[in-house]
Amino acid sequence: MARPLRIQYPGAVYHVTCRGNERRNIFREDDDRRAFLNILSRALNIYSVTLHAYVLMDNHFHLLVETPLGNLSEFMRHFNITYTGYFNRRHQRVGHLYQGRYKSILVDKEAYLSVVSRYLHLNPVRFRGLARSSGKHRAGYLLHYPWSSLPGYLDKGRRDGLVDYSLILADYGGDNRKGRAAYRQQLLADIDEEPDVRSAVFGQSILGGEAFLEWVRETFLAGRETGERPAAGKIKHHRQKEQILALLEEETGKDLDALKTGKGSLRRLAMDLLYRHGGLKGPEIGALFDVGYSTVSQERKRLQPGMEKDHKLQKLMRRLEDRLSTMKI
Repeated sequence: MARPLRIQYPGAVYHVTCRGNERRNIFREDDDRRAFLNILSRALNIYSVTLHAYVLMDNHFHLLVETPLGNLSEFMRHFNITYTGYFNRRHQRVGHLYQGRYKSILVDKEAYLSVVSRYLHLNPVRFRGLARSSGKHRAGYLLHYPWSSLPGYLDKGRRDGLVDYSLILADYGGDNRKGRAAYRQQLLADIDEEPDVRSAVFGQSILGGEAFLEWVRETFLAGRETGERPAAGKIKHHRQKEQILALLEEETGKDLDALKTGKGSLRRLAMDLLYRHGGLKGPEIGALFDVGYSTVSQERKRLQPGMEKDHKLQKLMRRLEDRLSTMKI
């Protein structure tokens, strides 16, 4: 398997994860977690990195970071070596602490920063021990979990000075009581249907909308052999939504505004084409149609039963797919 892409540039945002070697714990006690956060604070200052969110689990951690200097590798190398040194001395051990290199996913700041923050904060209720618990129990556990940046997103008095909360809360009305309440409400709704982040990642290393993926391809992947870089090949086949919407309008006479208000088979067909041929995922399609990503999933599921009874819709779908298969990217 080819190694994931490592793309660095000033202002890049990443979802970073590290797991313990052989899935062993990287935190044995709360003193380890406190030391981890102290080391993280120093590293953020040294490398001028902005932290938007974090969560510490027993055998791994997640960070959502922004690198104004384009220096993720240097930051993570220093940080991981320093914490490994602390952990080995503290617990009288030697050898690797982590399972290989850290994993980083380049994040489209405009489209996915908020979504990734919520996905990250939901980690404490994602493990098997809580899978069959009631929503109320899971919500209570999540809201009282101390080793993440979530407390500071919900209560200004519980902030630790590590995190820049303003950018994410801006999507919810700002860093104020209303914005924090809106973030909490959305997060609790996500417990039952968490953000679809994993399936939206391209080539193991890029999470973004079609315009962002195209920009990455043109800026960083031009001229590279796609056989050695799976992300490049996937981005290349990620169709522009404008092309699909233009083709839909040509075939049906319905533009995006009309499809939004139609709420019928054509809207479902549009969502399905954008998902399967455009490479867009639920949150992106939802934003396009002003609905939640769960609605997108439900609409796509309803499309097939409707097509089985509607021969005109079947012919339209075949015609659209035939034309899409010959379109240039």
